[in-house]
Amino acid sequence: MRLSDLFVPTCTQMLGALSVWLAKALAQMSDKDAEALLSARLAPDMFPLSTQIRFACVQAQEAVSRLKGEAFPESLEELLNEGRNAAERPGSIADAQARIGETIELLDGLDPAQVDRDPERPIAHELPTGMVFDLTAKQYVRDWMLPQFYFHLMTAYAILRSEGVDLGKADYVAHMFAYLRPDTMPAE
Repeated sequence: MRLSDLFVPTCTQMLGALSVWLAKALAQMSDKDAEALLSARLAPDMFPLSTQIRFACVQAQEAVSRLKGEAFPESLEELLNEGRNAAERPGSIADAQARIGETIELLDGLDPAQVDRDPERPIAHELPTGMVFDLTAKQYVRDWMLPQFYFHLMTAYAILRSEGVDLGKADYVAHMFAYLRPDTMPAE
């Protein structure tokens, strides 16, 4: 399986779901309450929803740059800084939707050949703490990028649920309905 086949549809589908969750929050709450969600956290030492959204987008965008062997674009650095500073400046739901849309647009416009050239090529992944992980491109996608992406995505989902947004598992895996065998949906 090509790396692009693994992470691009996954990120596109799940970021699309995240966008729907935010739209549902806006539909179910007053604008003020929905905007307040961006500062909500699962625990005091965890990042708020606004950061979780941005960091999910960061994981997808960072993977594109790393796998293409390119330096991070300024827009990715800005997104990282937004995420790091979101506790003080959470932005708005519209801002979050824009970041999701920009990330999906990047993924949709990606030429798979740009990221699939060598799944065994080395990637040195350095964290802000100074820790460095030496991985192959394949290991980076499988063992870092996708788990990190899902961590931030699932944390965003959990924050929304814990704050009273009416979401269910079908909202989390909405993309699966494309594969539903006809006439197998249970009657309500």
